[in-house]
Amino acid sequence: MSFRLTFNPGVSPFPFAPLVLATRLQGEGKRDVEICFDSSVKGVALDLKGGQVTEVNTITSLMGKELGYHSDNSTAAGFFSLAESLPTITGFADLVAALDFIDDHLVLRSFMIGHNISVVDWAAAGLLKNNHHSHLSRWYTHIESFESTQDAIAKLAEARSNKAKANKTAGSFALGLPDAIDGQVVTRFPPEPSGYLHIGHSKAAMLNQYFAKMYNGKLIIRFDDTNPSKEKAEFEETILEDLTLLEIIGDHVTHTSDYFDHLYEHAIKMIRSGNAYADDTEQMKMRQERMDGIASIRRDATIEENLARFAEMTTGSTEGQRWCIRAKISVDNPNKALRDPVIYRCNILPHHRTGLKWKVYPTYDFACPLVDSIEGVTHALRTNEYRDRNPQYFWMIDTLELRKPVVWDFSRLNFIYTLLSKRKLRWFVEEKLVRGWDDPRFPTVRGIRRRGLTVEALRQYMLAQGPSQAVVSLEWDSIWSMNKKVIDPIAPRFWAVEKNDLVQLTLTGSVPVEVKQNPKHKKNPEIGVKDTVYGSVIFVEQVDALSFTDNEEITLMDWGNAIVRSKTVSSSGAVEFLTADLNLDGDFRKTEKKITWLADPAAADPARPLVDVTLLDYDYLITKKKLEEEDDVANLVTPITEFRVEAWADPNVKDLIVGDIIQFERKGYYRLDSVRGTSSDLHMDFIHIPDGRAVGLASKSIPASETSKPKEKKKKTKSSVDAVEGETVLLSNASSGFTIPVTTAMYNVSRVYGEDALNPISDAKMYPVTNVYDSTS
Repeated sequence: MSFRLTFNPGVSPFPFAPLVLATRLQGEGKRDVEICFDSSVKGVALDLKGGQVTEVNTITSLMGKELGYHSDNSTAAGFFSLAESLPTITGFADLVAALDFIDDHLVLRSFMIGHNISVVDWAAAGLLKNNHHSHLSRWYTHIESFESTQDAIAKLAEARSNKAKANKTAGSFALGLPDAIDGQVVTRFPPEPSGYLHIGHSKAAMLNQYFAKMYNGKLIIRFDDTNPSKEKAEFEETILEDLTLLEIIGDHVTHTSDYFDHLYEHAIKMIRSGNAYADDTEQMKMRQERMDGIASIRRDATIEENLARFAEMTTGSTEGQRWCIRAKISVDNPNKALRDPVIYRCNILPHHRTGLKWKVYPTYDFACPLVDSIEGVTHALRTNEYRDRNPQYFWMIDTLELRKPVVWDFSRLNFIYTLLSKRKLRWFVEEKLVRGWDDPRFPTVRGIRRRGLTVEALRQYMLAQGPSQAVVSLEWDSIWSMNKKVIDPIAPRFWAVEKNDLVQLTLTGSVPVEVKQNPKHKKNPEIGVKDTVYGSVIFVEQVDALSFTDNEEITLMDWGNAIVRSKTVSSSGAVEFLTADLNLDGDFRKTEKKITWLADPAAADPARPLVDVTLLDYDYLITKKKLEEEDDVANLVTPITEFRVEAWADPNVKDLIVGDIIQFERKGYYRLDSVRGTSSDLHMDFIHIPDGRAVGLASKSIPASETSKPKEKKKKTKSSVDAVEGETVLLSNASSGFTIPVTTAMYNVSRVYGEDALNPISDAKMYPVTNVYDSTS
């Protein structure tokens, strides 16, 4: 007999039992079973040679019989009936009673009936996915652990995923590029070699790579090296290194300077066709004329005059340096990007690739569309800040009769409290407010990678933005939350205790010194194990010690409970020593405090010394959420942006290498930044990785003592209405004010309600009460 089951993946509740049983039957190869998903069916349909069955429990029974799970006894019938009735129970008390009955039944049982799985288990499992009954949950987890159950869940997830893809929601880049042909798409990432890549550049780079891979196309890394005043060969090397850090490798690496000859010829062609002219208008005046829609006095020069002046520019002479070449598009177009933009200018500085060969260089606005066309770029991805220049882009191509790429806009990435301007970032470097372009406080690719942001989280975040065109300043919490999801499953766990006022805790009684192996990650055994030293003398942090009360039972993590017996406190209030009794039979679930600790190597194992570490954390560099162009960054610098805590770490960290990401339990995630010294005087620096929580992203420059101060109550002040001549009435700040009468140029007017005091009379039946403002208490 062959079966064909068709499921509606969107129906709720979903008929899990038939799907799991069919998947199990399919896996055992006992029958020819075909599983399909179709949103047009009502729930589930089983096609047999004799017809079609749509009743869920009937299908479940048939599947169960084929697998040998079906039971005909009355107990099975009762549970099957109960499972069938659960979805129809509407009374809360009845529903809880039914679930309680099943929960109690499973207290000492692995399956609903007997010692093997039956069709009743599968029928009930599909209906009880979300519940708060411990035994029921344990049973359900066991049922869900079967391979066939996991296969069924995977099939359903894939079906729902395919349905979602078919909907093509607008919040995803799965919408793709317009007019894209698989195998023929060519994208490009064109950085200027004048600095380091920052997080804004990373979005452009990742999107270009993403679409090139989506369509099995090619990605060109093109250096836009058209300005010798800013560019250096060393920046090309660092940009390629930054792209490698982002796991972006282009199919080709090119330079705009590779096409200087072509671009020069195209500029000549534009002049000869009357579409460009030479201009020597002073820069500020030219800028003002463009803003006001005034034509340059050189705009109507002859072609011969323009060619002669361009030739003079190419010599780099003093006269030639006065001139530039402008495209002859429009004088007063509402889109100011079309008001005769400059396309060539003179620069006598040597170029880092072509040397002194050229004295004239194309602008980005001229070179970009032409090189895109020459290199075969099919889709030019640009941030929407260039949207006004898109008509200019196409004008250049149309005028020179070149192949036209598709321009695809995306929103620029901005973050609060973050500088992306190369000029302003350079100021921080020059003022030695940071240690370089890879400082973890910087938004450069090197900086954010050093801070602990993973490429996977960055990629997920960029793609999650979707094709939104909104230009907003984003919070950092989302990207760090994504990063936490990436690193949490794989970050090994270690312990560290702060050195400041470290407290020695002595465990009384017979406590043997021993070394045990514990998992580095309790939820991921593949991470490996670590050696934990146990002894009678351990170190705990001052903040934990202060919180302990006499005879309080606490939990020493990875060990067991202990009862605090005594506490020695200094005159300053700091805890100096603690004693406690181990209580390994205690229930850790009943203790309020679970603390990390480290065994004193002097008393336990001198061969396993603690490791000297510095825990580093950082604040934003600026105090303003969004910088405006006119803001002076020197006035907005955060006073203190680096915070250092000296600590001891457990000996296992010595096996880490620079770049490893870990979690110091109860402290957070960290990236090993540097290692100094030898095994005898080893020192390691760890940089804290934000986890997306608001408390970790708040500015640290304001002391907690200030933010936690209770607000002072404002003093009640008299209003001008209550004041008499000669009295001073204070403003809301309670410190400044004015004297009655007030000298003013305004004419006098009578009070709306007259000069007499108001005494409103109410006919309400409420009992009278004294006016709170008349109280003298």
